[in-house]
Amino acid sequence: MYDQSQTADYYVLDAQQRNRVMRNTYFLLALSMLPTVLGAWIGVATGISYALSGGLGMILMLVGAFGFIYAIERTKESATGVYVLLGFTFFMGLMLSRMIAMVLGFKNGAELVMTAFGGTAGVFFLMASLSTVIKRDLSGMGKWLMIGAMVLMVGSIINMFVGSSAGMMVISVLSIAIFSAFMLYDLKQIVDGGETNYISATLTLYLDVINVFQSLLALLGIFGGERE
Repeated sequence: MYDQSQTADYYVLDAQQRNRVMRNTYFLLALSMLPTVLGAWIGVATGISYALSGGLGMILMLVGAFGFIYAIERTKESATGVYVLLGFTFFMGLMLSRMIAMVLGFKNGAELVMTAFGGTAGVFFLMASLSTVIKRDLSGMGKWLMIGAMVLMVGSIINMFVGSSAGMMVISVLSIAIFSAFMLYDLKQIVDGGETNYISATLTLYLDVINVFQSLLALLGIFGGERE
């Protein structure tokens, strides 16, 4: 005989699990900002940010980032994954420190950094709100967004050697658009129960947030930086 009470209990437990994943993800994402800020501060204060430029910096970032991501995925089912993730966010702070140091070189540099931070927070809250009201399944977006991210990576590597300000501007605008969409996609995955591991969920959202912040900061530096 079909028991409706069991079905109701299943949906209650499923909703509770999704809420728990979302709550843990938000907490860990907020916590991950602390090592990022620390890493960026150390990078700027020690001057190590200037050693992270050019091809060597790009190679270090790619090798370090993919190494950390692999380690996070291997340890995501245990508490160790949290510590590896926080180590990754510290590393990303160091990688960001070169751009932050360049922007802080402007007379209004601190204001630009805070504007980029506020703009990123605004994008996140907008995407988080949309993820709760959109009923449509967005899983089909994933492959197209991944293709867009790969094109952006190739374009960024090419522009690093070309050194075009116009190219950097185009890449930054596209990056904001693509990773904002990624943010919505990843949040919707959690809301719909497609992502059940909060460490993996935090990792994907953190990458979205960092890419939007970095691109906003680049645009603000190009258009709003005031020379001393």
